[in-house]
Amino acid sequence: MTTTTSTTAPVANARDLALAHYAARGVLEHVLARHGLTFQQQVALRAAITADTPQTSDDLVTQVQSSLKAHPAHIRATLDELLAERLLVVNGAHLHLTDAGRALMAAVGAETAPISTRIWGDIPAEDLAAAGRVLALVAERANAEFAALSA
Repeated sequence: MTTTTSTTAPVANARDLALAHYAARGVLEHVLARHGLTFQQQVALRAAITADTPQTSDDLVTQVQSSLKAHPAHIRATLDELLAERLLVVNGAHLHLTDAGRALMAAVGAETAPISTRIWGDIPAEDLAAAGRVLALVAERANAEFAALSA
């Protein structure tokens, strides 16, 4: 009798996606905690630092809400925390990262870069491309479902 071993890759599902997300987020939150940041604060700072144009408070609330599906009042409280910590500053109608905010984001980036390389570094490009396509489609569908539930 011949025995064969299956080499079929496991089929991804919602649980696998959630486990991967929370594993990676756990690593990031560990690093953020060492710098006194929460995950939501980091998302808001990243939205501010990566924007092509200066962002208003409403702009940042919209971006963070789109990413995290958090309540706008909680996001505004997060922006207030960042302003109080002088990581963001008001300049007219816009919020800007301060030098301290930029330095903090650079420090977090420097600390997470080697970790990210260990996590992602040896995954073949074609696997990353396939995963990227699937994740974009899942996000699109989930966002549509969320919008329908929120309507």
